[in-house]
Amino acid sequence: MGLPGSGKTYFSERLKDKLGCAHFNADKIREMSNDWDFSNEGRERQSKRMKTYSMFEKQNGRTSICDFICPTKSTRSCFNADYVIWINTISKGRYQDTNKIFEPPSKVDYLITEKNAEKHISKIVKILNEF
Repeated sequence: MGLPGSGKTYFSERLKDKLGCAHFNADKIREMSNDWDFSNEGRERQSKRMKTYSMFEKQNGRTSICDFICPTKSTRSCFNADYVIWINTISKGRYQDTNKIFEPPSKVDYLITEKNAEKHISKIVKILNEF
């Protein structure tokens, strides 16, 4: 998770390649669903949609990465991730509405504070393989 422009997709694509798992990008899922509603209800619906894709993989014994902002405690609660990586590399994203509602998470499993995906990939792969 992280603000728009923080490096979530760049990081997720590289982590996916190392883990050999599914990768669900929120923008692509919104596009497939033709749902560009960014109201609170729309964001919760998107969180639940992302969870559905992720749960399908999990129920079939596979790992997945869900790459999305998940800006509020409520959207994070809807998604209920097994492992949370917060890409906290910027203080403001490119969308004011998201900046206004973004609530920093109170608990994360792994925090990234600089745009250097390669530095963190091997550490996270090791952690997730033991998870």
